[in-house]
Amino acid sequence: MSDSQNISAKVAKLYDTYPFPPEPLLDEPPPGYNWRWNWLAAYNFCTGQKAPKQDIRILDAGCGSGVSTEYLVHLNPQAQVVGIDLSAGTLEVAKERCKRSGANRVEFHHLSLYDLEQLPGEFDFINSVGVLHHLPDPIRGIQTLAKKLAPGGLMHIFVYGELGRWEIQLMQKAIALLQGDKRGDYPDGVQVGRQIFSSLPQNNRLVKYEQQRWAMENKRDECFADMYVHPQEVDYNIETLFELIDASELEFLGFSNASFWQLDRLLDKAPELMERASHLRSRELYRLIELLDPEVSHYEFFLGRPPLVKADWTADNNLLAAIPERNPCIDGFPSKCIFNYDYQVINLSEAEVEFLQKCDGQATVGEILAGVDFEVDGVSKLLKQQVIMLTRS
Repeated sequence: MSDSQNISAKVAKLYDTYPFPPEPLLDEPPPGYNWRWNWLAAYNFCTGQKAPKQDIRILDAGCGSGVSTEYLVHLNPQAQVVGIDLSAGTLEVAKERCKRSGANRVEFHHLSLYDLEQLPGEFDFINSVGVLHHLPDPIRGIQTLAKKLAPGGLMHIFVYGELGRWEIQLMQKAIALLQGDKRGDYPDGVQVGRQIFSSLPQNNRLVKYEQQRWAMENKRDECFADMYVHPQEVDYNIETLFELIDASELEFLGFSNASFWQLDRLLDKAPELMERASHLRSRELYRLIELLDPEVSHYEFFLGRPPLVKADWTADNNLLAAIPERNPCIDGFPSKCIFNYDYQVINLSEAEVEFLQKCDGQATVGEILAGVDFEVDGVSKLLKQQVIMLTRS
């Protein structure tokens, strides 16, 4: 068995022992939404316009217990979804989860990400959350994914960040030292880790970090094991992250938590520093931000395969001719107080509510404005907030 196969076998054993994520199985669709798993919302975020088609193929690469797969099916009612995972035990949980919730447009394959060529065709949307950083060769992994992405397609990736996981790395190493030749016995690792936390002083840095950020979810052994006794983990910083991204030969479309990567939230009181930073390239700026705010425990971002046309609605005539629809990932409408795609509260005016009620995907912005007391600047605001998405007429 090669080193890569040996690592993969250890990873599969972990998830056979502790299927992950451990969310309960429901006899109904999952609650709410994650906009990153909604094709229309994600495409709008990446390109500024509604996707040209909805009857797409979606790959959930490393689907685990099917939490993401279930959402991908329910949030994309015209899509066909394929889920793959290395762990046979976890895959059985995914199948049962989707069966119980009525997510019936999905097929599962017990397959390593490295063996994706065994699946026919390409995919319009590839989701891979928490997978690449557990591979023995993440670059080979992302290149394998990229080969299966169709032209005009999107890829959503989630990988760990080293700066925000420093304390986690220390605990991982401590547990491994105390386990000795019992490494790979995951229940023993969980027991050792919990005993360490219960024995350390309450003012210990590792204890405080665990209690502040992870203690609630780590009550579940599945979560604790995934965090502290995983046999394979690669943590990234901005520099190594973009080495991974560049290896895919895909286009970087942006971080999904775009507001975090705005320097003015950190240095708005120092205009002279902001001026100095204005000369930095985008990757240098990202690096500066994470160095100044080293809480980044993960990176979540989109990649795309050209051609991907980015819409420009700055000219009023283009905006007036566009056809608006409400973003599928808003909650609470037609109330004046709604959640946006990212579950942030937005308070709408009566005029905004009236405009949004007429955004039915048929009339243009200009046609709607002719019948309501609302201005084109207000439409631009709703577009910036991603409350609406637009299609060229």
